[in-house]
Amino acid sequence: MYHSGMGVRTASGLRWRGGLAAALALLVAGCGAPLHRGPPLAIGVESQYADVLSQIGGPYIRVRAILSNPNTDPHAFEASPTVAREVAGASLVVMNGLGYDAWITRIMAASPAAHRQVIDVRRLLGRPADTLNPHLWYDPHTMPAVADAAARAFSALDPAHAAYFQTQAQHFSASLGPWRRALEAFRKDHGGTAVAVTEPVANALLEAAGCRILTPLALQLAVMNGTDPAPQDVAAERALLRTHAVQVLVYNQQVTDPLTASFLQLARTEHIPVVGVYETLPQGYHYQGWMQAELQALRTALTDGTSTRTLGTAGVSR
Repeated sequence: MYHSGMGVRTASGLRWRGGLAAALALLVAGCGAPLHRGPPLAIGVESQYADVLSQIGGPYIRVRAILSNPNTDPHAFEASPTVAREVAGASLVVMNGLGYDAWITRIMAASPAAHRQVIDVRRLLGRPADTLNPHLWYDPHTMPAVADAAARAFSALDPAHAAYFQTQAQHFSASLGPWRRALEAFRKDHGGTAVAVTEPVANALLEAAGCRILTPLALQLAVMNGTDPAPQDVAAERALLRTHAVQVLVYNQQVTDPLTASFLQLARTEHIPVVGVYETLPQGYHYQGWMQAELQALRTALTDGTSTRTLGTAGVSR
């Protein structure tokens, strides 16, 4: 089986460890701690959602991200009693859905709160429950919808600053303009570019940029879920690289295993540039800068043949 020793992912992409039941027991036991008083607390389960919440809430909302380390596999996250205490005191929780962060629903069920609002991004976007790719934040339509929903939720929590929240949501949508224009320019310059991927992490961005993803979907899902891919799909991926049927290989730089490492080595041997993409917000970036940086890395790979494995910290601006 082609996966690391960190655990096994479920069919929806979430990797669970064997001690989950024991961890939940500890979480429930830790929920009786006193709650912080002050501005309402909003939790973005993934750091990219927390970043948007911070931009909308400003000084009037406290924001906490649970999955925030770009150097680890977010699928291998193990919740702690500290997380449970924060969730118990949160007025708003934004989760991705599609099984990517299903553990948060267990934590919320263990500490029910009538005041708590929950934004399930999958439901917010109207995506079917059986959507195969859970990486919703790479879709250009996702975060404007999250920002608007957050503004509505914050307005209900703090009506005195409702106008501020609505204005911030409008500013956020406008701040995505450079990314939208960069996507349009990419489609004009490189539309139809054939790419290979290891998993469907950034597929929504690639599709928005007009790229053609040639990797068999079954292989992408197998790698994402930590299951054995079919030999014919592995052979097809290798053929794409050996025959230069693709111009770039896009891979999840937060999760590699022997199979994906072999694809990366083959790409290097064949002088095909590779682009590493992230599942959580890279350090030093806001969401807007992150998306622009990923797209620029793809453009650089095509125009200069240069690989980008990790992003620097040049994306701190919005």
